[in-house]
Amino acid sequence: MGLLWSLSPEVPHRKFFKNQALSPHVVSFSVVDKQDGQILAQETNERCILGDGVQRQTVMEQGFTGVLFTPPGSGPFPAVLDLPTFPSEKRAGLLANKGFVVMTVPVFTGKPDQTEWLHLDQYEAAVQYLLQHSKVGSAEVGVVARCKGANVALSLAAFVHGVGAVVAINSCSANVELPLFYKQQQILPALRADLSKRIALPSGLYMIKNAMPIPTSAEHRDTFVPIEKASAQFLFAASEDDQQWDSVTYMEQMVERMKHHGRNNFEVISYPGQDTSWTLRSHRSKHLGSMGF
Repeated sequence: MGLLWSLSPEVPHRKFFKNQALSPHVVSFSVVDKQDGQILAQETNERCILGDGVQRQTVMEQGFTGVLFTPPGSGPFPAVLDLPTFPSEKRAGLLANKGFVVMTVPVFTGKPDQTEWLHLDQYEAAVQYLLQHSKVGSAEVGVVARCKGANVALSLAAFVHGVGAVVAINSCSANVELPLFYKQQQILPALRADLSKRIALPSGLYMIKNAMPIPTSAEHRDTFVPIEKASAQFLFAASEDDQQWDSVTYMEQMVERMKHHGRNNFEVISYPGQDTSWTLRSHRSKHLGSMGF
């Protein structure tokens, strides 16, 4: 892994990942003499996403479109709903290798600026599909997501039945950018960035960390996701150097809200360094552990 995580892209911020899971991720390595450009050694590495016997199936049901991964055998298996912000099958495929039935449903299938609002109904339909699957033996599903996907996962746990565990990675504590609807009614308005406060980076991208309003302020309080209503077990994870959102602060806000309502159905973890107010834990709660996280 050191050869991969230590690499720097020639194009700044270009991501290194593979969206579809059916074929291996082929990586070619070469060692080149800087003086004459001669190749001294080379090797090709194939990184398989799907293990032996894992099945992939596109699902187009009323209300949602997703990709289902099922492990070999008749089960019963625990079920996971994977909510990537954009289409990606890697996480779902790797979880299926570990014995989960996984449905991946992306939040955005096109450009985000072409979307005016989001509906929880399609994700509820995906939850019900998993619970009714012949290979699923759990009474509830786990949900795993990052960034805007994690934002949706929190709302799903708060408003929809059938969610037993949520792993929310670098999630905002409020509903961000797009109004959220459920059963034809708006349930959360959008917390939108003040783009006049964004910071231009040398790469040509923008940092919006300082452009986001404070969700706990009186003006924006109604955008805060009411996670205290959820019965699910939560694992909040945040990277301390996140330049997109102030993930650690959002995590602190969610913890404060849960404590204020007398809830203790959560754990927290932050990377890479630890603030004095947080304790890095290598274990999980019993419920999350039973779901395999």
